[in-house]
Amino acid sequence: MLPVLMKNLSKPRTAATVSMVATSSSPRLLRLNLVPQEETTFKFASALHKTQHFIVKIKIGGIAGVIAPLVGKQPPDFQMWILESEAPSFLQSEGPLAEGTPVWRIEIAAPDAESLKAAR
Repeated sequence: MLPVLMKNLSKPRTAATVSMVATSSSPRLLRLNLVPQEETTFKFASALHKTQHFIVKIKIGGIAGVIAPLVGKQPPDFQMWILESEAPSFLQSEGPLAEGTPVWRIEIAAPDAESLKAAR
């Protein structure tokens, strides 16, 4: 759901805060601070494309939010890259998918020229 939200931000280069319910053993209301980083450019084939890099900082509310960093339960930040175009697209994310899991990198994949030749 978060990639869809980030693709539809009205002003992609500005910070935003959204709320989310975390479905864990004890559901909690979290605030997600979407912090834009420097815009980057990459080349695919012969075209240059701009991407917006975000760092998503998770904030736990209430007393649990104060205690979480002290006992090592503060969720780590994660990162997301969105392609800037008329139709913004998810490119990549990097972070844990659930509480206590390792960091995962999820990215789009496209067949390369050699794979396409072999498929004919």
